[in-house]
Amino acid sequence: MRPASRIARDALALGGSMVRAGTTTEAINNAIHKYIISQGAYPSCLNYMGFPKSVCTSVNNVIAHGIPDARELVTGDIINIDVTVYKDGFHGDTSAMFGVGKVDSLGVELMDATRESLELAIDMCGPGVPILRIGETIESFVGPLGYSISTQLTGHGVGRSFHQNPLIYHHANEDPGEMLPGMAFTIEPILCQGVPDGIQWPDGWTIVTEDGGRSAQFEHTIVITETGVDVLTA
Repeated sequence: MRPASRIARDALALGGSMVRAGTTTEAINNAIHKYIISQGAYPSCLNYMGFPKSVCTSVNNVIAHGIPDARELVTGDIINIDVTVYKDGFHGDTSAMFGVGKVDSLGVELMDATRESLELAIDMCGPGVPILRIGETIESFVGPLGYSISTQLTGHGVGRSFHQNPLIYHHANEDPGEMLPGMAFTIEPILCQGVPDGIQWPDGWTIVTEDGGRSAQFEHTIVITETGVDVLTA
């Protein structure tokens, strides 16, 4: 999984470097696609259950699965770029937020809190740790800040399949199971400024917040080791 995760990490960095006012999400998609192919890999999203592009680009109130298009980014936008790469029989999955030019303080705080919630969740991972601790950790951090957590979308096991068990909930839950050495999965919390409920557009993919509030997401692929955790997409 390391080669796929490394390529995903570098492709995400490439996409992030293109984020500026006037750039289209289509241009970001095309550049990332070209890079992934140049590495002898394949963009996992392309044609996955009919998804038409190589990455997901979710802007402002788009919770997830935004389809790259001809819309130009404008100053103040916040955008999540989600990249998954297939290489040598394995997938690596990562995403991050980027601000377009000067972003208002509430937008910056939302992105910072989402990143920190992911980091806190990763820090408590290790062999023998109950998987539900991930959701408990994120919710205990997020609650006092006043953000809501999307419960419609989860992290997931990843490896030879793009999506596999276990499901990783980012809110408090009672899901059974514990982390075991060799277990690989994503943690990818989505925080919302308003309600966490999402509505799917007619395109069958794009999910936006019900109240129009902005959302943010960060994601890493991790693997549980004998002594702790290894972040493959870092």
